[in-house]
Amino acid sequence: MKLLHSGKVRDVYEDGEDLVLVASDRVSIYDVVLPTPIPDKGRVLTQLSLWWFDRLADIVPHHVISGTDVPAEFAGRAMRCRRLEMLPVECIARGYLAGLGLEEYRKQGTVSGVPLPDGLVEGSKLPEPIFTPTTKAAVGEHDEFMTFDDVVSAVGADTAKKLRELTLAVYTRGAETAAARGIVVADTKLEFGLDRDGRIVLADEVLTPDSSRFWPADSWEPGRPQYAFDKQFLREWSQGLEWDRTPPGPEVPPDVVAATRARYLEAYERITGGVL
Repeated sequence: MKLLHSGKVRDVYEDGEDLVLVASDRVSIYDVVLPTPIPDKGRVLTQLSLWWFDRLADIVPHHVISGTDVPAEFAGRAMRCRRLEMLPVECIARGYLAGLGLEEYRKQGTVSGVPLPDGLVEGSKLPEPIFTPTTKAAVGEHDEFMTFDDVVSAVGADTAKKLRELTLAVYTRGAETAAARGIVVADTKLEFGLDRDGRIVLADEVLTPDSSRFWPADSWEPGRPQYAFDKQFLREWSQGLEWDRTPPGPEVPPDVVAATRARYLEAYERITGGVL
């Protein structure tokens, strides 16, 4: 196999006509990779993605060929995938107000150009899920909000409409599935590509603690930060540091590593009903 790309979390290898996506235990916050890994994180991302891909296949085709036909050293944290022409948009659906969406709303009353009602607070449920795409930033750079018109300019009107439709459909299915298991999916980030026939295909990861905000439904309360089964815990920990959110990232102490690992594992177990 040949290493093609090493990203914030994933390494992409070429294996004949296929790609092998390997999820590492690296973790990034504010688009900065931290020097401290989170044990078992790569397994959680891969196995949870595979679980979701199976349950979303009737909405949109996905890129996975196999979750088991991978080199032994990557077993459990790698997927064999089809090659795609990746689209230059991070497709984000939001059902609740949090993170950078909350920051933009407080300044402008909008998120990615989508107007929202007055009076919303941190953690508020939106009247309906919204499509709030961003650019795809390189390692060490920051994603920037895009309006829908920006997406049209990047990929064309028909593809932009389909991306919005699919993103909201995947989010809705994911949110409904997780809600039945006591988890709120506040938002999620998806990536899509085109296959050889020009079809839009769901790629990368899907509805994981790295790409989504997961909150326990029984403690959700608008107007305050929520308990998170995702890396929001690390973001909040970092806010107490003298760090300007640029590389190099801070070392993560063992107790914070352990607590983060526990949240990743709990997210997997609560959503799938299984144990890694």
